[in-house]
Amino acid sequence: MAAVDIDVPVETEPQIYNQDDLERQAEGFKEQGNALYSRKDYSEAFNYYTKAIDACPKNASYYGNRAATLMMLCRFREALEDSQQAVRLDDCFMKGHLREGKCHLSLGNAMAASRCFQKVLELEPSNREAQQEDKNAATILEYERMADFGFEKRDFRKVVYCMDRALAMASACHRFKILKAECLALLGRYPEAQSVASDILRMDSTNADALYVRGLCLYYEDCIDKAVQFFVQALRMAPDHEKARLACRNAKALKAKKEEGNQAFKNNNYEAAYQLYTEALTIDPNNIKTNAKLYCNRATAGAKLKKLNQAIEDCTSAIKLDDTYIKAYLRRAQCFMDTEQYEEAVRDYEKVYQTEKTSDHKHLLKNAQLQLKKSKRKDYYKVLGVGKNATEDEIKKAYRKRALMHHPDRHSAATPEVQKEEEKKFKEVGEAFTVLSDPKKKIRYDNGHDLEDDGSFDGGDIDANNIFRAFFGGHGGGFSFDSSPDSGPGNFFFQFG
Repeated sequence: MAAVDIDVPVETEPQIYNQDDLERQAEGFKEQGNALYSRKDYSEAFNYYTKAIDACPKNASYYGNRAATLMMLCRFREALEDSQQAVRLDDCFMKGHLREGKCHLSLGNAMAASRCFQKVLELEPSNREAQQEDKNAATILEYERMADFGFEKRDFRKVVYCMDRALAMASACHRFKILKAECLALLGRYPEAQSVASDILRMDSTNADALYVRGLCLYYEDCIDKAVQFFVQALRMAPDHEKARLACRNAKALKAKKEEGNQAFKNNNYEAAYQLYTEALTIDPNNIKTNAKLYCNRATAGAKLKKLNQAIEDCTSAIKLDDTYIKAYLRRAQCFMDTEQYEEAVRDYEKVYQTEKTSDHKHLLKNAQLQLKKSKRKDYYKVLGVGKNATEDEIKKAYRKRALMHHPDRHSAATPEVQKEEEKKFKEVGEAFTVLSDPKKKIRYDNGHDLEDDGSFDGGDIDANNIFRAFFGGHGGGFSFDSSPDSGPGNFFFQFG
């Protein structure tokens, strides 16, 4: 059998360096790190400082240098750990205390930062950098105080302002970013709030505060199901997160109450729907978009219940919350039409048509403009006291009644002022009858045409007495009013020949 050569690994003796060799090696790594740091190659400098620390882990300056590099890479939490290790190794390491303070400041820990800067000033009282940084720490504490007060007073714009100023000095503080994002959400600036929360979640996907803010934005944008998912996830990361728990409870309650109201409306139970929408509006005043929809829904139920003025108020409330809410403008415009407030209806329909130029919206606008034009003319139906769908017989009966009521002879014993007013009404009654008793004129009048403009009618040339005689007496008829002292006021009788 042939022999087989087998390579057997030979154990090499581990290289053992004495302390002097390790220190020289560490110094070499540090010098290379310094050169790379000077060239702003911070990632590679970090590697060489790490080698220096591995070779000589008791040297405070190596940790200090690596901390400086980590700060340039915006890795402040790691830099803080290195700075703290540096001063543990050498409590008189002034740069270590200064860097620890700067890390605390960048992370938003102003009180801890101030203690570090005070330590630097104990070691070197004239250190201007420490003096300035200590002032910055005091400024951040003041902005925090102002922000807390602003949040308590619901002055969210003030809080955003304070956090922006604080973040200029504490750029890595998640706490400040979260507070700013929450206030942006409460101000309805959802894209900005989401952007801040998403940036934090990219760095720390388990950050409960960022998950809460992300859910809050979705909740306020009426994406309630998705919002609940984020609130639940935040509570999974931090079971004691009170804001997430409250928001989750409100979201579920709001969704349930709104859906209950919608179902009642579909079942034609408008009173119940109106009440349920009212209850839903009390759940969370901060939810602008959902509350705008609830106001509009309540307006729709109110219109069904003939509560038109309340419906108009609800639509106005919806528009105040969301001035881009087309449905609220349309609902209010219809209520204005139903209450004959045509100028207001035209304004709302113009707003809708400017936003969404559809054929339906154009038709609604044209109709409102037509009704507005018609409303500015004499309302002949109102003059005769009949509805717009009155029949020919109803129009004749109405004319008979009104013409006799306002005939000048009936008021011959009245004061000149009353006589003048009744004569004016008598003429208007004749004018109204002339138009509404003529099928062609009536159609043109109903369609909003100006009869005087097209020459088919001139109200100024109407002879009300001729109309009256033609209606009551024909060619030979006669009539007289009895205004004797013994008769009641305005009694009359007819004599036909």
